[in-house]
Amino acid sequence: MHFSLLSFAAVLPVLVTALPHPRAPLPPTSISLNKRSGLQNADGSVNFDALLAHMTSTERKIQQGNANLARHTGSNASSPLTKRSNGSEALADSNELLWFGNVSVGTPPKTFTIDFDTGSSDIFLAGPKCGASCLGHTIFNPNSSSTSKDLGQTFNATYGKGNAFGELYTDVVTVAGYTATNQTIIVAEQYGDAFSDQDFPPDGLMGLAFQRLTGYDSPPFFLNLITQKAVPEPVFAVKLADNGSELLLGGINSDLYTGNITYVPVTEEAYWQIDIDGMSANGQQLIKNVSGIADTGTSLLTGDTTNVANFYASLNATSLGNGLYSLPCDNFPNATMEIGGRSFALSSETFNLGPVKYQSPDCVGGLVASDVLNDLWILGDVFLRNTYTIFDVGNTQVGFAELA
Repeated sequence: MHFSLLSFAAVLPVLVTALPHPRAPLPPTSISLNKRSGLQNADGSVNFDALLAHMTSTERKIQQGNANLARHTGSNASSPLTKRSNGSEALADSNELLWFGNVSVGTPPKTFTIDFDTGSSDIFLAGPKCGASCLGHTIFNPNSSSTSKDLGQTFNATYGKGNAFGELYTDVVTVAGYTATNQTIIVAEQYGDAFSDQDFPPDGLMGLAFQRLTGYDSPPFFLNLITQKAVPEPVFAVKLADNGSELLLGGINSDLYTGNITYVPVTEEAYWQIDIDGMSANGQQLIKNVSGIADTGTSLLTGDTTNVANFYASLNATSLGNGLYSLPCDNFPNATMEIGGRSFALSSETFNLGPVKYQSPDCVGGLVASDVLNDLWILGDVFLRNTYTIFDVGNTQVGFAELA
């Protein structure tokens, strides 16, 4: 996977279509997404501290989701996280990949930038009590909104990028012209170090997974839109790329994909979890029948240790430790993911993370290993940047198509 060094440009304005009738939902409406990238050093080589930190960050987010799921279902939460030896807490989330766009909250509406994450379900913003830990972020003050309501509850949770502690409020939240009323928001009184403005450019985070992943009992934003009949279809779709990235609510953008859409059912309504037929290299299927989640909040393709080790062993790759492997930069395999009986190619740009060190002939593979995730594979950017991805709440399925 090759990451270019991107500037933190301002997010493009929301494209709003006028309502044809006060009670009619908008047609499908999109917002542009910006990316912040930092898994490479200035010379193009892999930043291993940032890479290992990102892996730990993903594990931590999934563990928080598993704990929330356990609370909703009464099942057992996942085992405690073991920190990676080469990742420091101070750097733990300082170089994430984030896909962020504009939202507005409250009455009168105030604009914030939000990290859109299909691997979680909560919303949080920096609040007026946050102080120094929220410097550089736009503050949401519930007292300045006539539609805000204090729920009288505090909330403390760990996300992939750090922790947020604060109070729960409800208010109106608008994305791409769609408004959800009585939307629960964590108004943070403290941001962890990983949410500093240098490490986390957006003001807050919005989870787009199912209600069972929330840390509280209220529905996440998109499910609220559906319940309140604010969207024409219970579907959203994303394109993640260096240019032209977008989140489309209420439908599908046919201009962004080509050919047919392959749909696969969600196996559990928590994450966007699906069955994966396998993964191949150079036409040979090396991994079969695993379960994974489509996660816009993760940059890597993550799998269980046994399968990942077998995959790389067949390619004579070199283990770098901590679930990482390298291959000759000029001999990366033609890798594909098989989903719904169809093969989706992983481009060399996404699968090759970059040289092990400056001008090294060996490069790091974008498939990494972790057993902390209990054999749950994570389809992050290494995969999602190669497809147009449809999240179909109404039919509880995920769709994949080739990018146009």
